[in-house]
Amino acid sequence: MSNISIAMRIISLCIFLLSLASCSRQCKTNEQKTNHNVEDSSLTTEEKQATRQTYSDPLFYIEGQLCQHLRRIFQDKSGNLWFGTNVYGLMRYRGDTLEYFSEKDGLAGGRITGIVEDAKGNVWFGTYRGLSRYDGKSFVNFRVQDGEMNNDIWSLIIDSKGMFWIGTAEGVVQFNEEEFFPFPIPKAAVKDTTSIISYNRVSCILEDKNGSLWFGTDGFGICKYNPLASERPVGKAPPDNNAGFTLFTKENGLPDNNVGSLMEDSKGNIWIGTMYGGVSRYDGETYINYTKSGVIEGIEVGGFFEDKDGNIWFAAENFGVYRYDGNSFTKFNENAGLNTNAVLSILEDREGRFWFGGWGGLFRFDGQSFFSVSKDGPWH
Repeated sequence: MSNISIAMRIISLCIFLLSLASCSRQCKTNEQKTNHNVEDSSLTTEEKQATRQTYSDPLFYIEGQLCQHLRRIFQDKSGNLWFGTNVYGLMRYRGDTLEYFSEKDGLAGGRITGIVEDAKGNVWFGTYRGLSRYDGKSFVNFRVQDGEMNNDIWSLIIDSKGMFWIGTAEGVVQFNEEEFFPFPIPKAAVKDTTSIISYNRVSCILEDKNGSLWFGTDGFGICKYNPLASERPVGKAPPDNNAGFTLFTKENGLPDNNVGSLMEDSKGNIWIGTMYGGVSRYDGETYINYTKSGVIEGIEVGGFFEDKDGNIWFAAENFGVYRYDGNSFTKFNENAGLNTNAVLSILEDREGRFWFGGWGGLFRFDGQSFFSVSKDGPWH
């Protein structure tokens, strides 16, 4: 791909993401089994028109799909499957019922960028308008800080101690379910930031098995934080010091400074997905860049998942999905029925079903081939 093509993709992506912030064309909740009707009588004439325009746009709509762009897949402790979309709110599949939730139902925002469950069974959602908590009956919303960018959440985890870590367009915030605490992280000095959304955006967060936090940034590499080597108090505004931090950039071996996805596998390796440098595995000392070595096609990689058998899955935009068995990679694309050029999330549920979400909606994998999941399934 030429530099001009890459530049045009970046510009288009920025315009599209900015347009999402003002979009409120979510689908109405429907308690009947997979009965989604875009002509819901509860919508105003203006809303119906906006919804029709959205569904008639060939860039977004695939006939019969649950939504046009699915970002997150999560299974809670009760076995419910949650599907977070890029603009159409939230879906929950439980039993034989598919439900849609939007801002009209109390959800903070329509773009879902993170889903976690706390020890009490509440499910939390990161959105572009703050944090939402769902207790099984209703939503309660939390504003991170004043300002649109501060509430634009891009990453969300609950660590082993029960602390929330939130990555926003303006940096990192801690949350103890009552108060938010800004958590400034040092920024590496880089020659070319290649930032897409914001210089301060934290696109992904990982807690490793040793309790260290890894923050993937929008153009400034990775910032690793070891709480044991720091004097920063947990759950309070930190003092101005950088003790306990390690910075990873292209200067010291990181393949790319724009990091969009992080995962630690069962062997302790850190898998790194970037926007322009492909996929790498880091063992704590050295990087193996599978894209640079020619093993993997595609420079934009993410959606890491390790299945029950220890296989590592991830997606490479425009080139399909890869599965790594510890020795070799297997690529799946349109030849295997995967009719999308961008997968963002991958999950094997407790029943052993594989789910893939991205542009074009939701897909399943039966062990050999992929197929699209419509409002009518197949779910089982």
